[in-house]
Amino acid sequence: MVTAARDTEIYDQTVEIVRYYLGPAGKRYIDRQVKFHLKKSPKDLSAADLKQLLEWIRVSLALLTDDQTMVDEAVSKLKKVSS
Repeated sequence: MVTAARDTEIYDQTVEIVRYYLGPAGKRYIDRQVKFHLKKSPKDLSAADLKQLLEWIRVSLALLTDDQTMVDEAVSKLKKVSS
């Protein structure tokens, strides 16, 4: 049970960080990244998934903005979730 609680915390923290950059669309963005790239339900996101997810987030955020500093900052914050 501890793992499930930790995984939910990882998902929630990931969504909150992305919401800071994308606003209310942050949750939908993370849900889509998890579903399409990791082929799993967002509720099943685990710490083991974060490395792969972060690569997809880096690429997709870079497509949304030319602000590389913002992309790097977002990814840096997300990396701390998995530590």
